[in-house]
Amino acid sequence: MTQILSDFQESINKLRKDVITMASTAELNLEHAVRGLLERNDSLCKAAIVDDEDVDQLEKQIDQEGLRILALYNPVASDLREVVSTMKMATNIERVSDEAGNVARRARLMLKNPELPETKLIEPVYTLAARILHESVRAFSEHDLEGARQVDKRDDALDDAHNVLVKKLRKRMEENPTKLKDYLDLMFMVRSLERVGDHATNIAEDTIFIESAEDIRHT
Repeated sequence: MTQILSDFQESINKLRKDVITMASTAELNLEHAVRGLLERNDSLCKAAIVDDEDVDQLEKQIDQEGLRILALYNPVASDLREVVSTMKMATNIERVSDEAGNVARRARLMLKNPELPETKLIEPVYTLAARILHESVRAFSEHDLEGARQVDKRDDALDDAHNVLVKKLRKRMEENPTKLKDYLDLMFMVRSLERVGDHATNIAEDTIFIESAEDIRHT
């Protein structure tokens, strides 16, 4: 029995470790995508797109390991919550990396054109999104229930920044329709960053469920 419990805990620890590794890669992909845009560096954009495959493979690995744990150990209560919620986190992290890829692809299109001055306006939105993502993953890795509860408040600030910038870009589109395609690409990138905040919030909600058995979704 002692050996079974030891093997089970080792499997749980590996599952958590793999999710944290996956999140770190997704965070880096997002950073590369936005830096590629702001620094007009196509190589960084390419890296964000290529490295998304690593995130996809980790998601598959985590799903397989989670299912193996469920089938082999039949966990209950807090252990069951941890396995199922960690698998859900992997899905949200994969979607973050997808959004990083979306940003990178649109950035590469913009890099073919003369630099758009408004591009720099995306940086504060990225900073908010990256912070929310980092804090949600940190709360999970450190079992920080109160830290996870703060993520939703920070996502509200990201939503506000997204809305303000989209309105500003729409106005610029009306004033300078010759740059319509670039403005549209920039708006879609801002939308991707807002979605990163949504996925980070989901990760925080799963952490709250793991640590307290409290389901705060849709509240």
